[in-house]
Amino acid sequence: MNHLLFFLGLVMAPLIGAQTATTDHELILQLMSRIQGLEAEVQRLKEVSPDAVSAANVAPSQSSAASPASPNANQGSAIAGTAHDMSVPGLENLHIQGFSDIQYHASGMPGDHNSFGLGQFNLFITNRLSNKLSVLGEVIIEADTLNAVGVDLERLLFQYSANDYFNLSAGRYHTDIGFYNTAFHHSTWLQTTVDRPFLFAFEDGGGVLPIHNVGLSATGRVPSGELGLHYVAELGNGRASRSPLDEAVQNRVDENNGKAINLGLYARPGRLPGFQAGFSVYRDTLHPAGSPKIGQTILSGHAIYQSAGLEFMNEAVVLRHNADGGRVMHIPAFYSQLSKRFGKVRPYFRYEYINVPRGEPLFGDVGLLHGPIGGVRYDFSDFAAYKIEYFRDFTRFSDWNGVRTQVSFTF
Repeated sequence: MNHLLFFLGLVMAPLIGAQTATTDHELILQLMSRIQGLEAEVQRLKEVSPDAVSAANVAPSQSSAASPASPNANQGSAIAGTAHDMSVPGLENLHIQGFSDIQYHASGMPGDHNSFGLGQFNLFITNRLSNKLSVLGEVIIEADTLNAVGVDLERLLFQYSANDYFNLSAGRYHTDIGFYNTAFHHSTWLQTTVDRPFLFAFEDGGGVLPIHNVGLSATGRVPSGELGLHYVAELGNGRASRSPLDEAVQNRVDENNGKAINLGLYARPGRLPGFQAGFSVYRDTLHPAGSPKIGQTILSGHAIYQSAGLEFMNEAVVLRHNADGGRVMHIPAFYSQLSKRFGKVRPYFRYEYINVPRGEPLFGDVGLLHGPIGGVRYDFSDFAAYKIEYFRDFTRFSDWNGVRTQVSFTF
């Protein structure tokens, strides 16, 4: 019993000190884990000789230090007054990469105010569980249009990599439509320009594409020699459509039994380093409230070249919406972007276009939007860059000029 009280004291001391930093649920989990370890220790003490029990009772910290690989090494460090080691034996440490930016923009768009703005605070987290299993997470802290700061889990993937020909991910992923969405994710530091093309704007920013999805995503090589073919096959909940007020990404509950399917194929020819071309087909059925269901098909194609400081990106997408008993509507969109690096300076130009027909049942508020962007990126170092760009937007009813500038960085 003395041994039991002694070890209970060891169990409770660090938990009491950490109570203000953890939740009740976490404390219970820690306590249960410690009790299991305690039970194993008591059983071990029952099995050893009385002399060994006495030695352990006199100098437990020394006994632990003499065998650091033993299950009781953590208890020995607690006796010595050091922090309890919460690491899991055999598991690699987490790898965390941070990204963020600070912006200023001014434009003549009606209702728009010249403002400084905090960009997304992006924590990109990875960990390898074994030679074939890994975990990927992307957590975003950002302010909305009402200046309230919130936290979003943008990606969470449990990944299995069998070989170059089959890799499977389960969780929340960036839908593999085109190139941009899976090349730059949520980091403005990775991309050349200040903002993403409005074709690939995020759902909560008025974008028309299902940028995020929850489900399964499989990728891999296709045996094709120098052609360098790769495939994409995805199955997920798809985008919510019952109400514009709904959370667009169906993180936990799907609004219907149907699932979105995305299939893609792209080539990276060995004889053309830096070149990629491909296409994808996305299919889903949407059920907006008070309207007939809508069959959605998204066709995309891209041709990209990124090598020797030259960047030439071209993508085109057509959304086809077929409402039951109604007419078929098409939403064409594209962008073309060209840039060239000269030392630390990279001038760039992009033209983008999207045209949502009048009366379109899902994205009618987007309308027609197109225009050029021209700017310069200057890299202070390998970890920070400054960008300034001019843009001109045209709509069906008006047009305006604007300027955006940004400091983006990684850490």
